[in-house]
Amino acid sequence: MLTFPNAIMRRVLLASVMAGTLAVGAGSTATAGVTSCSASGGKQEAGAAIGAVVGGLLGNAVGGRHATGETVVGAAAGAAAGSAIGCEAQKSDAAKRGAYSHNGYRLNGNLSPARYDRIGETFVAVSGVNLRAAPTTRSARVGRLQARERFQALAQVQGTDWILVGERGVGVGYVRADFVRPVDRRYAVH
Repeated sequence: MLTFPNAIMRRVLLASVMAGTLAVGAGSTATAGVTSCSASGGKQEAGAAIGAVVGGLLGNAVGGRHATGETVVGAAAGAAAGSAIGCEAQKSDAAKRGAYSHNGYRLNGNLSPARYDRIGETFVAVSGVNLRAAPTTRSARVGRLQARERFQALAQVQGTDWILVGERGVGVGYVRADFVRPVDRRYAVH
């Protein structure tokens, strides 16, 4: 079993926490962050955490006697790599679940079906907003739209203010209508 001096472990843990904080912060402004994978699951976050620790240890080993900077850089790079690998694993899992047909619509396997009124227009997100597995805020988060991101609005869920978001003709999630607008209408980004 490997043992590490307390100073090295403190440095690696501090660097891992800093890298995780930076990666989560980047997720709110970029299309790829620790929590913004387009497929649902927890593998992206786990990959980022494991990558941060492994990267921190490697950075510390490379850095020598005063390795704080190398530890931080290694942890950040490890978190980014682990996050990307975890997201790809989540996408692979989603692809294995496959899509199914419901009332003339193709839906990802992780979505709950509903009754729809066809829209078939391009919409844009007014602000960053989560995609849900069902037309309710209590359902699982299956992705995220960034502010000003355009998407296919396949349909509106009958009797609700929820929109079925499509990607290449397949429903990938639900979003509340008050967070999106048709592209041809003027919209204000808050």
